[in-house]
Amino acid sequence: MKEKLIDLFEYTHHFNKEMIKYISENKPKVDEKTISLINHTLNAQQIWNSRISGEKSFEVWQVNPFESLHEINQQNFLKSIDIIQKSDLDQRVEYQNSRGTKFENSIFEMLFHAINHSTYHRGQINSLLKQSSIDPLLTDYIFYKR
Repeated sequence: MKEKLIDLFEYTHHFNKEMIKYISENKPKVDEKTISLINHTLNAQQIWNSRISGEKSFEVWQVNPFESLHEINQQNFLKSIDIIQKSDLDQRVEYQNSRGTKFENSIFEMLFHAINHSTYHRGQINSLLKQSSIDPLLTDYIFYKR
């Protein structure tokens, strides 16, 4: 199971990196919602990692300096991999969401959610790119595996 999760985080890291690069290359035509969503995508992975590890987290919708996005993506990836390698994925973790409501989930569930969340928002970003007359970036898992 750990190897499969690592593979999915490698996929997530790869296409987050490609999306950041693609947005950068098309920045004059990209709207603020696109910038907000790529930040949110990275922030959310950092937040889920921090919930598991008990560290300080980003704000859900904080906008980071664009030039720092590659580094945030890299740090998210390394932290997620470290969590996978060092944790019992069935361990349950209590945390609070951004509204302060308490929940409890397994580490596996939290990590899988982070992957799925990134995929979802890359799809939204592609829709926004298309609305700005920018060809969408193919980010499906099968394209990564081919």
